[in-house]
Amino acid sequence: MESPRAEGQARASGTAWYALLLLTTVYTLSYADRYLIASLGDPIKASFGLSDAFLGLLMGPAFALLFTVAAIPIARFADRRHRVTILAVGCAFWSLFTLLSGLAQNGWTLALMRVGVGIGEASFVAPAYSLLADRFPPERRGSAFGVLALGIFLGQLGGYAGGPAIAHLLGGWRAAFVALGLFGILMAVLLRLTVREPARSFPPAAAVRLPIVLRALWRQPAYVLANLGMAFGSFSGYAFGMWGPALFSRAFDIPAAEASARFGLAFGPAGLVGALLFGALSDRLVKRDPRWPLRLAGLSLFAATIAILCVSWSPSVEIAMLVAIPSGLLGGGWSVGVLTALQNMLPPTIRATSTALFTFVTTFIAMVFGPYVVGALSDLIGAGDADGLRLAMTLCILTGLPAAVAVWCASHAVDRARTDLADRFANGQP
Repeated sequence: MESPRAEGQARASGTAWYALLLLTTVYTLSYADRYLIASLGDPIKASFGLSDAFLGLLMGPAFALLFTVAAIPIARFADRRHRVTILAVGCAFWSLFTLLSGLAQNGWTLALMRVGVGIGEASFVAPAYSLLADRFPPERRGSAFGVLALGIFLGQLGGYAGGPAIAHLLGGWRAAFVALGLFGILMAVLLRLTVREPARSFPPAAAVRLPIVLRALWRQPAYVLANLGMAFGSFSGYAFGMWGPALFSRAFDIPAAEASARFGLAFGPAGLVGALLFGALSDRLVKRDPRWPLRLAGLSLFAATIAILCVSWSPSVEIAMLVAIPSGLLGGGWSVGVLTALQNMLPPTIRATSTALFTFVTTFIAMVFGPYVVGALSDLIGAGDADGLRLAMTLCILTGLPAAVAVWCASHAVDRARTDLADRFANGQP
């Protein structure tokens, strides 16, 4: 018979995995919303008479600009207040604006709704990773973050394949936004009612002033290099992911809904498997050497960048879908390694704030600029045709190669960063 202590630990473990499952579902909804714009881009473009550049605006700056700005004050709040409430309110907020996106009457109205979605989604990443880091020990965080990363690929599947399917069944692209928004509001209520806030290992009132955190992080090469690598690696992947369905449709001359479904089914399952495998392997190797999550991330990002370039220049949709399998396996895991190393190097007193600062740089470079730059270059190079889009995507995808080198180099300084930051911010004191 288990001792009371062991039984309590088992219950705690069960609640941790339940919280992870629910957060993964919410994360799935956030990514499904982002990729609805990609999968339904051509119908939206036709409905409102938009250019590729304006469509890129909807995919990127309209959503991501305030997403990046709002994330930092929300994370500061999360370092001191109830993170579950913050996550639930944020989910309800972005889901409401997702629903309202389906009621937009023109391109600028839709852009305004995307701004609201971005503000709401800014509440997720930093509080969620902070909460899970308090629920899972360091040797289990790789697996936990790998499971959470499933939300990215499940969301891609939902956005790429589910969005067009709902649009087809219910009579148009608007219905997909309304359905997703309603489901998100229900999940926000469930999250708030059933997930408990874990105990913190430091007094919540002991939050450190932001300028002190910024100076300390800027002096750590591991943090800076990992952040730059994550930012430009995500720029590469996001540019490809948001415009991939349009490329499939234009280059292979297939309907937009079919192109989106093929793209999602090619990359989604492989990405799911890649995230899980990477998380498990990272947990195993980090026990030997804390540098391994970043080393694996650098290697995977470099190989994934080469693979998605091959997909972009494939001569047929069948070959593109075949090459998508290794692309998804490699691309699905590298960010897990970066975020695992990040959480392990950060002391709990500044974890949410530091994660938000990290996310700010990543999101600003990847989401604000990635989709828009592709759209603008596509209009400039080829007036929005298949060749122009392919070349525009290629120029952006190539940024993944130097990003991979930066992530690898960050691994050499991760031990020093963890020690220095722990000494500097012990018990929340600078």
